[in-house]
Amino acid sequence: QVQLVESGGGLVQPGGSLRLSCAASGSIFAINAMGWYRQAPGKERELVAIITSSGRTNYVDSVKGRFTISRDSAKKTVTLQMNSLKPEDTAVYSCNVNGRTYGANFNSWGQGTQVTVSS
Repeated sequence: QVQLVESGGGLVQPGGSLRLSCAASGSIFAINAMGWYRQAPGKERELVAIITSSGRTNYVDSVKGRFTISRDSAKKTVTLQMNSLKPEDTAVYSCNVNGRTYGANFNSWGQGTQVTVSS
């Protein structure tokens, strides 16, 4: 079983920065993609950013140039650096990791962390 633990959410003023981190643990053989999703009240969950095992990244248009996703494969962590935050970035952010354990494929989710951008 694979567990994900997130940290780094909170309250920040518009224009501010936050850094989200997610650490994976368990019997992990290999990790494919690691990503961050968010869900605002009354809205569908959306993919914010994703990074593949080769380091290729993709971002939703609304965060391009402001957010940066990175991963440390050795530590099995993924980080989302969020700069120039806007009120519309307010949401619950969850990390997602997929890959293989020694027995099967896995697709795991973190518990979610609240990000609130408000003055």
